[in-house]
Amino acid sequence: MSKEKLYIFDTTLRDGAQTQGVHFSLDEKIKIAHALDNLGVDYIEGGWPGANPTDTQFFQKKLKLKNSSFTAFGMTKKSGRSAENDPGLSAILNSNTNSVCLVGKSWDFHVDVALGITNEENLENISETTKHFVKNKKEFMFDAEHFFDGYKANPKYALKCIKAAYDNGARWIILCDTNGGTLPHEVSKIVKEVSEHVPGNNLGIHAHNDTGNAVANSIAAVLSGARQVQGTINGLGERCGNANLMSLIPTFYLKKEFHDSFEISIKEKNIKNITQCSRLLDEILNRKPNKHLPYVGAAAFSHKGGLHVSAVQKDPKTYEHINPAEVGNTRNIVVSDQSGRSNILSRLKTIGIEIQENDEKIKKLLEEVKDREFIGYSYDGADASFELLARRAMGEIPRYISIKEYDVSVTKDDKENIISRAKANLEVDGEKIVCEGEGNGPVHALDNAIRKNVDKIGKYSKYLKDLKLVDYKVRILNTGTEAVTRVSIESTDSEGKNWFTIGVSANIIDASFKALIDSLDYKLFKDNAPASS
Repeated sequence: MSKEKLYIFDTTLRDGAQTQGVHFSLDEKIKIAHALDNLGVDYIEGGWPGANPTDTQFFQKKLKLKNSSFTAFGMTKKSGRSAENDPGLSAILNSNTNSVCLVGKSWDFHVDVALGITNEENLENISETTKHFVKNKKEFMFDAEHFFDGYKANPKYALKCIKAAYDNGARWIILCDTNGGTLPHEVSKIVKEVSEHVPGNNLGIHAHNDTGNAVANSIAAVLSGARQVQGTINGLGERCGNANLMSLIPTFYLKKEFHDSFEISIKEKNIKNITQCSRLLDEILNRKPNKHLPYVGAAAFSHKGGLHVSAVQKDPKTYEHINPAEVGNTRNIVVSDQSGRSNILSRLKTIGIEIQENDEKIKKLLEEVKDREFIGYSYDGADASFELLARRAMGEIPRYISIKEYDVSVTKDDKENIISRAKANLEVDGEKIVCEGEGNGPVHALDNAIRKNVDKIGKYSKYLKDLKLVDYKVRILNTGTEAVTRVSIESTDSEGKNWFTIGVSANIIDASFKALIDSLDYKLFKDNAPASS
């Protein structure tokens, strides 16, 4: 039985760019577009030419895409002028793209309130805009804005709107849940009814996530006949975001019901790049990835409970719906106070430590993990600190930099400026080294005291020059005068590797210092730095 084609339309660079705090530069748009093209999506919506300088310049670049159709966005013509004399349409027509996606109203409430025109004028604008682009040999898509709300309020008029585009040659009619309030059972019902007027092969779905149902609504639309799915990388988008293509694409490719019935343009080898694509966007946006995202999140295949880990080791299908390697992700065995021997063994194997199951060091390490977590440590998100703990137990971590003492002070001058200063006395190969630094806070000052004086640290300077502190988090574990503080630090280097370390103490500076020293030791160990004599 032949499969039906399912088309993937990415709007990260247009709808995703409407996210609060997100602004893509020209270079970033180009980088994301090439990543999407390499992934193999059918359409890449690049933005709105003529709406702002960045988008206009982006479309002038004439990107050479191998797999995707570069698509320009805009809106239907304004009332009172012809399509040929509408400057907005002219900018889109001259955007060097073969396909265009224009938005128009399909809810009579919006036609009245937002546009202030008659329902008939709105239908004329849709019709004339469609004719204009079809005449100019463009693949035309009509984004029926607020379609589901419009259909529920006035189905006859909502249908007239999409028929005004379809009957005049539109290739795609995109049904938009613009407010994101429609539920999956409503989407199923409405798409089925609409497909009696517009064939499913010409219908698309554009779902927003305001009820947390954007992915479910997209799936419901496909099962009810729609054959184009719009969304963004990581569900980026205004308010609560759009449908997450990083969830939809692997679902369409890997889940049997969809794989047996549909084909998508994205190949198996590219499905394995989807995790990388997800994290690329977070890197460009300079934000921490959501580790709980389906398929691509760092925790998507994490296992913590001892019984779970034991079962996964026997057969991963016991607690995993797919093999993480299929989407370029990895299995992660979490070590915590809930860990059993199987967690420890699996985690040691992951970091390259081969040890017999009955080795006494396993029991000692497990007991130490539980003892440490009892006083506040948590190795769930501190893999580097756990690896150091394990390797120290195995006698594999040499002594690098000895910290003899340190001092941190915070002062406020007469201009209300708060200045933090730190001084650390180190020792390497028997040589005493004094490092001093200033910072926005005591931890920043302590970090600067060491990192900005790396040239003084002899043979270790070349290993620490590219070390960078990315994130710093503090959690007070209890209250009162004897409060215990847990500090987590994320570090990175020029290779793009990130690692997480942890420190616990009744003193926030001491807890920070422990996490910072673990970060330094892990960097030196992974770079095979020599031991200190």
